[in-house]
Amino acid sequence: MGEIQAGEEWKMSDYEQMIVRQRKWMLYLLAMFLLGAGITPFMEVFLGLLLGTIASFYNLYLLQKKTLEFTEAIARKQSSRGIGMLSRFAAAALVVLIALRYEEQFHIIAVIIGLMTSYIVIMIDFMMFQNKDKAGKRGE
Repeated sequence: MGEIQAGEEWKMSDYEQMIVRQRKWMLYLLAMFLLGAGITPFMEVFLGLLLGTIASFYNLYLLQKKTLEFTEAIARKQSSRGIGMLSRFAAAALVVLIALRYEEQFHIIAVIIGLMTSYIVIMIDFMMFQNKDKAGKRGE
């Protein structure tokens, strides 16, 4: 992003707003899972959800960062590296190995569901944003 000159107003792009929304929702989910682990008798399930969601949040961050780098490289007409699929797979595999190693603390199915949370957040955000966009066009 360029420098902001005096008197200019900075406005986030739609993509930056989407990133902020998705990260907020992931943090809300992490807080809920942490509370669930602390106050419910289903500690293993919530710890599994928490572990999987932490990895999912990390993968979401990597995906957003790599996507931004990729689009900037395309805009500059330069070659670009990939979007980091291998590192995201490695993070997911590491989390599953941790859950398998400490299966008395982490519910493996909950870990796998937690790994999918960022994709669920992305889909819900997309659907909500599309509905708002359509409603805004109707009102014009």
